[in-house]
Amino acid sequence: MATIESNGIHLNYEDTGEGRAVVLIHGWPLSLQSWGEQVPALVEAGYRVITYDRRGFGASDKPETGYDYDTFAADLAGLLEGLDVQDATLVGFSMGGGEVARYLAAYGDGGRVRSGVFAGAVPPYLLKTGDNPDGGLAEEDVQGMEKGATDDREGFLRTFMTGFYSAGDELMVSRERVEASYDLSVPARDEAVVGCIGAFGRTDFRQDLEAISQPCLVMHGDSDGVVPFEVSGKRTAESLDQSTLVVVEKGPHGFNVSHRDEFNSALLTFLNS
Repeated sequence: MATIESNGIHLNYEDTGEGRAVVLIHGWPLSLQSWGEQVPALVEAGYRVITYDRRGFGASDKPETGYDYDTFAADLAGLLEGLDVQDATLVGFSMGGGEVARYLAAYGDGGRVRSGVFAGAVPPYLLKTGDNPDGGLAEEDVQGMEKGATDDREGFLRTFMTGFYSAGDELMVSRERVEASYDLSVPARDEAVVGCIGAFGRTDFRQDLEAISQPCLVMHGDSDGVVPFEVSGKRTAESLDQSTLVVVEKGPHGFNVSHRDEFNSALLTFLNS
């Protein structure tokens, strides 16, 4: 692992393999280590794979503020510039899909990124509002998550991680894997854990998606109980100018782990196209 200065902080990152770059952006409340099922397959297929810890998580700097998508996208832009990444594909899982949307809309004409991937991702807009009745979270739901993470962070996140890997009532990975994923959240700063709930729960990415010109892959599990397909993946694919949609049967939110082979196959097919 290494660190790079970006947007006034230091981001922890890994840069593995050679070839065209694939940048993997992790979900909440995890770290770059959550991509362990993808990195070896991508490197073996001939890609340069870059993973990094979002500010406030893993081994990156943990400032008190900056947990909003404009800042996250600026962090990503600094990382790509610092590593002189060109012609890359951005892969955003869950809340990481927000970085993909905001970066491509704000910085996408700079030539560093050729395509994007939204995997179980939060766009276009999770919050239910008067002009977004199909959102998946009411304001009280977001506030309830914030309160849970504030009042009983460990208990809240342990319960969350079980749902993360469940399709309905069926846990799709081992209990040990659930615990290992919870462990990835432990280094995160409290303000980051809570601040990101507001960020992914309340940020409207609809105009970002409309501004994206690059081809994008949208992948989603049909049994995602955290970010339901009908709320997010389906609407994102419909909003993009150029999209390919892959829906994974019995895939929970954490389908990059539970359905690793299907996830990696769809990703590599898109990358190789």
